[in-house]
Amino acid sequence: MIVASFAHAAAPAATQAPSAPEPTISIHDFSFAPLSLTVPVGATVSWKNLDPEPHTVRSVDDQFRSGALDQNDSFSFKFVKAGTYKYVCSIHPQMVGTITVK
Repeated sequence: MIVASFAHAAAPAATQAPSAPEPTISIHDFSFAPLSLTVPVGATVSWKNLDPEPHTVRSVDDQFRSGALDQNDSFSFKFVKAGTYKYVCSIHPQMVGTITVK
């Protein structure tokens, strides 16, 4: 008597590669850090206010604008088009930064 046994192994489940962390710009000591950042098209960038004073994030061409960010508040924006985006704190206009999207 011959007995055959066939084990059916399940196909390995597809795993999704972990996504890269969202680029974050810190607002600290009345400045943005880093001052300039390069990201790919489709990236979402976050700004986090670490100062006890409120700050805003506004592109000079008004493509994005946060409200007032209190300490530990964040603002995010998804960049869907290549280009150079200069931004400023509306409350403290000496605070400036640049996002380059490629």
